[in-house]
Amino acid sequence: MTLDEVLNSLFPSGHAVERGPSGTLHGTANVENQGDVTVVGIVDGSPLGVDGAILLAGHVLAAVEAGSRAPIVVLVDTSSQNMARRDELLGLNEYLAHLAKSLELAAANDHRTVSVLYGHAAAGAFIATALSSQSLVTLPGAEPSVMDLPSISRVTKLPLEQLKELAKSTPIFAPGVEPLFATGAVTETWAVGRPFAQRLATLLGQAAPVSDRRDQIGLERKGRLLARDIAQQVAAEAGHA
Repeated sequence: MTLDEVLNSLFPSGHAVERGPSGTLHGTANVENQGDVTVVGIVDGSPLGVDGAILLAGHVLAAVEAGSRAPIVVLVDTSSQNMARRDELLGLNEYLAHLAKSLELAAANDHRTVSVLYGHAAAGAFIATALSSQSLVTLPGAEPSVMDLPSISRVTKLPLEQLKELAKSTPIFAPGVEPLFATGAVTETWAVGRPFAQRLATLLGQAAPVSDRRDQIGLERKGRLLARDIAQQVAAEAGHA
């Protein structure tokens, strides 16, 4: 889907969303029964670097400072974090962390946060945007991955063919919507049929989760069988320390 198609499908009542520098997006839109929402994003397959990350974090923090508690919708179509020496030397990891923490701060201040992935997203850019909201929705054409299998192979030194076999039965290894849905990372997948605007209004109308339940959801979907129990054990032992 193109950006215009996504915007028109999500916000048929109208929007004032503008493109910014470094592939960023920001503005407001109207959602039926929910009122105005803040819209930010990294689009057009642009890599997310220090410039884009600090701009997006600024838009999120401005929404928090405004005090309206309006929902925040994050549109995502990014190749990855920007693989440039300048960005790495400037501390790209800190900029991405700042963006993620800005979205966490918004959620803590009663802003319902929802990311909508309609294109590609990988690695740090995926984590700092799509995975840092309370809910992640994928649209047709979404291609998410925390790390692709060739990259995992280089890091782990495991043969690529072995990882491909593991990915067939272990969603945590596999890129794509279905494996990430199984692990609980993707909240909902929206196919063409029911209008996206109606689905967004319904999702925004739901109470925000009081804590991160992705480990529990992953267990229920049989995509992460150990994460919840390990997290609970760590928390219990920390309480006795």
